[in-house]
Amino acid sequence: MVARLLVVVALLSSGLAAAQQPPGPPAPAHPSGRPAMPPAPRQPVRREAAPVIRLKPGTTIKRPPARAAVPPPPIVENPPEPTKGSVTGLPLPRFVALRADEVYMRIGPGKRYPIEWVYRRRDLPVQIEREFEEWRLVRDQENTKGWVHQATLAPRRTGVVIGGEQTLRRDARDDSAPVARLKPGVIVRLRACDAASDWCQTQIQDYRGWMKRSEVWGILPGEGIQ
Repeated sequence: MVARLLVVVALLSSGLAAAQQPPGPPAPAHPSGRPAMPPAPRQPVRREAAPVIRLKPGTTIKRPPARAAVPPPPIVENPPEPTKGSVTGLPLPRFVALRADEVYMRIGPGKRYPIEWVYRRRDLPVQIEREFEEWRLVRDQENTKGWVHQATLAPRRTGVVIGGEQTLRRDARDDSAPVARLKPGVIVRLRACDAASDWCQTQIQDYRGWMKRSEVWGILPGEGIQ
């Protein structure tokens, strides 16, 4: 009898202690009334690899990576009719020079068209073949064509030395004294060319002299520069 009384007293004491413990905070309710779900685990941030730049051999032009697997549209050589006042009225084709150290060439006349090439050589001569609004279809020495913004072009006249090492001469004669020898790809400034002459007065840095038209890319046959 005594043992049974002790068991009953122990059970009553444990139940009383449990009843005296304060209840825990209620679980937060979901706005919809459903039980709140545990937070989802954080997903790792995916970092894209840096794009690889391909260099065009023998030049300072570099090509950006492709943007998508879908083939880009072809170069738009026949754009819609330009709006009034969008063209200069200057003769075509004509030569100009790149104004900045970074010029984007696109496959069409607008920023919505992908970039095909990035030129990184100030004063490089290019030939304008067409005009559309503020965009110009140009061709470089390697016959690469594309559209660039008119703000990236300057009217100054420059040329690229072609056909091997050329001699900058003191006078417009084959037997004139040499001033400097120029490697292919060197850019010179075209200061003056007589339309009826085969010679042009050129300058590179502090050196001035004369070169033949056939030794420089950047001037039209029979064109005069004053």
